[in-house]
Amino acid sequence: MTAVEWLVEQIFGEHTEAWQEEIQQALEMEKEQIIEAHGLIAKLQEDGSHKLISGETYYDETYKPSA
Repeated sequence: MTAVEWLVEQIFGEHTEAWQEEIQQALEMEKEQIIEAHGLIAKLQEDGSHKLISGETYYDETYKPSA
């Protein structure tokens, strides 16, 4: 859960309809900031090797709920 998602949950709970456009814009802005901040990073693998992953991959693996 990102900071914006947490804040929205704390303030609005299940009543986000009135602010949905603003909430979605804030979430998109936060996503882009996280992706840009991480750029290309090396992720440690289970076998001890490193794999380069993009900021977008990092975001998806860290913040998107599992399907």
